[in-house]
Amino acid sequence: MKPFIETIEFKGVEALRLNGPRGSSAVVARLGGQVLSWITPDGREHLFLSERAVFDGSTPIRGGIPVCFPQFGGLGDLPKHGLARTREWSIAAQRCADDYALATLDLADDETTRALWPHAFHAEITVMLEADRIDVEFCVENTGSDPFEFTGALHSYLRLVQVEDAALEGLRGHDYLDAANGNRVVRESGTEIRVEGEVDRVYYDVRRPQLLNAGNLSLGIQSQGFPDVVVWNPWVDLCAGLKDMPPDGWRHMLCVEAAAVRNPVIVPAGEEWYGRQTLVSV
Repeated sequence: MKPFIETIEFKGVEALRLNGPRGSSAVVARLGGQVLSWITPDGREHLFLSERAVFDGSTPIRGGIPVCFPQFGGLGDLPKHGLARTREWSIAAQRCADDYALATLDLADDETTRALWPHAFHAEITVMLEADRIDVEFCVENTGSDPFEFTGALHSYLRLVQVEDAALEGLRGHDYLDAANGNRVVRESGTEIRVEGEVDRVYYDVRRPQLLNAGNLSLGIQSQGFPDVVVWNPWVDLCAGLKDMPPDGWRHMLCVEAAAVRNPVIVPAGEEWYGRQTLVSV
C-alpha cells in the first residue's frame, strides 16, 4: 500500500499517523509536536512511552520524542525543558511518496509564551518516515527584531527490552558533564556505555554517530546541527519518584538525545536554525 497520513485520536489527543513504506508507522501528537510511536516493518516499537503518561496537557507527555525548547532542563527561569512540550502545535504540511511519509507541525509565539519568554519565534517539527528510518528535524526562526538564544533537545526515549543488556557506542574520547555524580566534567574512556545505575550525562561536541546495541531493537543514531548528546536513565530510585512512570519503567528505556546544552544557540533577528536526529533500525 502506498504511504498515507491520517488524523487520529491517540489516548485522547489529536495526532497524525504516518503510514509509511512496508507497514512502518509513526504517530505525532499535536500536543507538544511530539512523536509518540515509531514502528518498523517488523512490527517492533522503537520508542518508549510510559504507561502512566499524562495526556491532558497539564504536564508533558512522558516518552516518545519530546521537544525541549527554549530551555534544556533547569538551565534558566522557564519551566523545566521550556514551554513547547505542553503547547498545542498546528499541522503545517503533509506529503507522501512511494518511499516516505512526511508531516510538519508548527508553533508560534503568543501572549502566553511571551509572558514566559519575551521573544517572537516560529518553530517547526518535521517528521519523515521511511521503511527502517525516521528523521525528526527541529527548526526555529527568529521572527522578532532582536537576537535571542536558547538551549534545547529532541529528548528521545528509546525502547529497550532490558537496559542492563544494552550498550551505546560512539562517544569514546568525548568530555561529558556527569549530572548524576556532582556535575563533574569527565572524559569518556570506554568504547561503550552500559547502564548500571543512574545516568545523566551531556556529551559535548559530538560529531560521530552512535550505535545502540540492543538485540532486535538496535539503532543507529545520528544528529546534525545539535552539538551535544544527552544520555539519561533514571534507574530505580529516581524512577520511583516520577508519578508518570511505572516502577520498572527505567528498565525499558534509554534516552539518547540530540541537544544544544553547553553553548546556547544564538539566532539573529530574521534568521533561522535547524537541527535533526536520525534513527535507523539496524
